Parts: sequence; C-alpha cells; structure tokens
Amino acid sequence: MKTSIVPYLVKRFLRFDKEQPFIFLSALLAFLGISLGVMVLLIAMALMNGFDNEFKKKLTIMNYPLTIIPKFYGSVDENLLLTLESEFPKLNFSPYVQSAIMARSGSKLEGGYIFGVDFESEAKVNSVLNETIQKNEFNKFDVLIGKTLKEEFALFDDDKLMYIFTHVEPGGMSVTPKIKRFNVKGVFDSGLSAYDKAYSYTTLSSLQTMLNLPSNQYSGIHIFSANPQVDILKIKKFLPESVSIKGWWEDNVNFFAALELEKASLFIVLMLIILIAAINIISSLLMTVMNRRSEIALLLSLGATPAEIKKVFLYLGIVIGTSGILAGVALGMSGLWILSTFDIVHLPKDVYPTASLPLDLSVKDFIFIVFGAFVIVIISSFYPAKKASEVDILTVLRNE
Repeated sequence: MKTSIVPYLVKRFLRFDKEQPFIFLSALLAFLGISLGVMVLLIAMALMNGFDNEFKKKLTIMNYPLTIIPKFYGSVDENLLLTLESEFPKLNFSPYVQSAIMARSGSKLEGGYIFGVDFESEAKVNSVLNETIQKNEFNKFDVLIGKTLKEEFALFDDDKLMYIFTHVEPGGMSVTPKIKRFNVKGVFDSGLSAYDKAYSYTTLSSLQTMLNLPSNQYSGIHIFSANPQVDILKIKKFLPESVSIKGWWEDNVNFFAALELEKASLFIVLMLIILIAAINIISSLLMTVMNRRSEIALLLSLGATPAEIKKVFLYLGIVIGTSGILAGVALGMSGLWILSTFDIVHLPKDVYPTASLPLDLSVKDFIFIVFGAFVIVIISSFYPAKKASEVDILTVLRNE
C-alpha cells in the first residue's frame, strides 16, 4: 500500500458530495463554529486583560505602589525619610499627612480624605497629579481637588471650599470640630470617580498646622517603584520595628482575585463554544464513516491497514479543526485591530477607567486558546477514526 493513500483519501473525503450534501454541511458548521469560538475567545481575553491592566494602573497610581505607615504615633519622621532616600536613590519618596474630612459647599456634604504633601515630591510618585501640579503654584491652604467633586459642588478655580476635620479639640463644656476654608487651586482627573470625589491634596505645612503636628512628622510616606513586589522586600530590611510597609495589591487582594476568577470562568464558558463545534466534527466524521463503509471495507480488503484508515479520519478531523482555528485566529486578530484602531465602542469614563476599549492579548492566553482548541479537535477526531478502523469487512461486503 502506497503511503500517498492517506492524504489522497483526506482530499477526496473533503470534497462536496452532491448525493450526501449534509456531510459537507456538517463539516462546514464545525469549521465555522471553531472559527467563531477562537475569535470570540481571543477578543474576550484581550478585553479582560485590558480592563485588568487599566484597573491595576489606576489603583497603582491612586493607592501608590508602596506606602510606609507608622505602628506608633510619631514613628514616621524626617530622619526615616532621609535614611530611605540615601539607601534607595532610584526610588521616589513623598511624605504625607492625612486626615479624614467632610467637604462642604452650601448644603452639600461629601466625606473623604485630605492629604498634606510636598507637591514637588508628590508629582514624582503620582502621574495623575503631575500635570496639574506643574501648571500651578500651591501656597498655604491651597487645595487640589478631584474633577468629580468639582462638578458636584459646581466649583471654579480660586473658589473657597470648606473642610470639616474629624480631629476635634475641647472648647468650654464640649468639643468642636476644626473647620477651615481652603482655596481651590487646581483639579485632577484619575478616571475613577470614587477617588476624584474623596481625595483632596494640600501642602504639608497646611495640614500639619491644622492637626498640630511638628514639621518633621508625617502620617506616612508614599513610594513609587516600577517593581514594588521586589523593592518591598529590600525596603523592609531598613525599616525599624515601629513602622510597617504595604503594597497596593495588599489592599485589593479580593478585587483582583475576583477578576482572575471571572477571567477563568469566561475562558471555560467560551471554550464550550469550541467544544460544541467539535461535536459537529464528530457527527460529520461519523456520517462520513457510515456513508463510506463500503469504500473503507474495500480498501481494507485490498491491503490497507486499520492504522492507515484511522489516520485518514484522524487527519480529516484535524484538517477541519485546524483550518477553523487558523481562520478564528485571523478573524480574532482582525477584530482586535479594528477595535483598537477605530473608536467603535465608547465607554462612559465615570464608570470605567478608560473611555475606549482596552485591549491586551497576552502571549500566554493566545497559546492557551490555540493549544486548547487543538486538543479538543484531536480528541473529537479520535473516536470516529477509531470506529472507521473497526469496520467489519465481511459484514459490509456481504450486505453490499
């Protein structure tokens, strides 16, 4: 038996048969199903990765990669800052003083936090504030507020905004909260309305004055690091027992765990589309086997081995499935290019961290999708191929 019989039969069985059009139609549906499944998976995974990266980027910026906080009152001071700056010259440090406040404009109240910062240092660790800081010069009791708070209170530059501090001081027979009017000097836009509404920034000296803190004492130190998971271990070695350090991911463990679970669930659900298409491959190949039983029996009687017959139908399923996978990859990549090039879908920026669709297809996800689809195709082709190789020659030829 010539070795060329296998590819010859594969080509022959792939042709359109006028007498049995449903076999070709079933194979075509399997091809289209796998193509659509791979395309949808590629685009869905790219979207999931894109949104994950956007959320991480926003949370990293507004939560800061690393933050040093005191365990005891007064343990984060200027001496600690100078020590860290000398030990880690490549990192950027921004000391801050923090207080919970209520912002009031007319009859409207909004709770949040106000940070006293050195704006020059803050610009190096917070890219959201950087642009606004460069455009303005901040004096004592000037404040930088978020876009959402500005729009809610209908404020303009140089308007006065009242802050009610939760820090209270005794006055006669009762305690009274501290109240101070700040001058609105600038506006920042992080893309996340929750932060834009809750966070305000003023000078270090302003907040230290309001909280009766000495000029060399801080509530903490924000640190910008390109690789915080590595740098946190290095910084810990130089910190005294009276302070601790935490990374931005430690405050958002549950959030990103939920995103990963959602991504895995979406991958499994969409992979079922390919699995359903693979069932079409099984049915198509089984129909081919049933309609070609006489030809298979004749080939076996002429010297073809069961292994060669098995290869024919195995290759037949692989050709249909692999063609569908390649077509799906082409369609998926084309779809990603169209979505990234043209502004087809516009997202509300006050809900999502970006106004355009964020797309980021990782090599890992691409390999998983293609490999997973290929494994499903091979498994789907194996059973019909096995049944074809088990055709009983005598029974078939006797009936014929």
